[in-house]
Amino acid sequence: ASQFSLDAMQQGWFVGCALVGSIGGVAVAGVLSDRFGRKLTMLLSAVLFTVSAVGCAVSADFTQLVVYRIVGGVGIGVVSIVSPMYISEVAVARWRGTLVSLYQLAITVGFLAAYLVNFQILKSAETAAYASPWMQKIWVTELWRGMFGAETLPALLFFTVIFFIPESPRWLVLRGRDVRAHAVLQRIYRSSEAADEEIAAVHGTASASSKSEWRVLFEPGIRKAVVIGVFIAILGQFMGVNAVLYYGPTIFENAGLSSGDSLFSQVLVGVVNMLTSVLALAIIDRVGRKQLVYWGVSGMIVSLLCIGFYFMCGAALGLPSVFLLVFFLAYIFCCAVSICAVVWVLLSEMSPTRVRGLAMSIAGLALWVGTYLIGQLTPWMLENLTPAGTFFLFAAMCVPYMLIIWRAVPETTGRSLEEIEKYWQKNE
Repeated sequence: ASQFSLDAMQQGWFVGCALVGSIGGVAVAGVLSDRFGRKLTMLLSAVLFTVSAVGCAVSADFTQLVVYRIVGGVGIGVVSIVSPMYISEVAVARWRGTLVSLYQLAITVGFLAAYLVNFQILKSAETAAYASPWMQKIWVTELWRGMFGAETLPALLFFTVIFFIPESPRWLVLRGRDVRAHAVLQRIYRSSEAADEEIAAVHGTASASSKSEWRVLFEPGIRKAVVIGVFIAILGQFMGVNAVLYYGPTIFENAGLSSGDSLFSQVLVGVVNMLTSVLALAIIDRVGRKQLVYWGVSGMIVSLLCIGFYFMCGAALGLPSVFLLVFFLAYIFCCAVSICAVVWVLLSEMSPTRVRGLAMSIAGLALWVGTYLIGQLTPWMLENLTPAGTFFLFAAMCVPYMLIIWRAVPETTGRSLEEIEKYWQKNE
């Protein structure tokens, strides 16, 4: 921010530009994955990640940096739709929640790894010196370049791993490639008969309509599922989690911590986020999706109110900053064990097979629009609504989310994707 003299709105745009790319990626993810397959579409995302990482590291000015962040954002948007969709399509019903939650766990591991790498780069820059002017620039004087460039390694790893996974068997069935689908399903279920049953079930739901994908979306039961998915996706972004993950160091600095301490506090946020995601992974198929939301979102409301009261009254009461850190960690715990673990599971389960790519793109588009708005507006809200007002607003937004889950969303734990689709068709 200081190097490019960015004001509050420009700082928001620096974060938000990647989210604009994500919106674009989400908009095309469903079409690409339905036409070319889940696997090839994920390979495209890996290429975009690599280009973005290298481009950001060598950017000559703020405009180039924004362009390459948008490129990376497109990759994020695409993979955010295709990855959970792919996992849901290859998973056995009783383990589907756990396996899709692995996607969320991978995200939290990525956040934590980024925090740790950035923290290490920041610490090493205090004493490091390089003979090469370019290395000195990347790792010392403009160390943000090294932080962005470090993304190259996981991007290349992701690219390599994709070559070792099979194509989605459900996508193969819909494309008339039953032999290949049978081979994949037999590897999953360890049974030729079970593979035949799954293929028959996919054919049964797919043959129920010969309409185009867009026309299928407007069938009453399917339309209801898509609309609910959109509300779940966008409301979840206005409950504060990405404001904390994106602007945590800034928020902690505003509370009086040094830059090093604030970044270390963000590392603790990442650790709690990851460990809680492991817990959610272990219990989501036992406790159920809706129960996790009820308990977790209730805890989020309490934590957000505590954060708001700290910013409003903490200085007057002489409360140390450790109270703020505890409230933040409690909030992250409640969030990671509930909405973060559940949202992609529900979205991937609620969408009918024949329009899953398109339906998830619509819900994902809503999610990333919400994420962009939060990324863009959080600096403005912290400045104009005050930190207390910002977190009180996040607490208020938790209420309609929980009401929608309670009144409009069925419990999907243990049901096959075809059973869930039939539920929506019966509840037109």
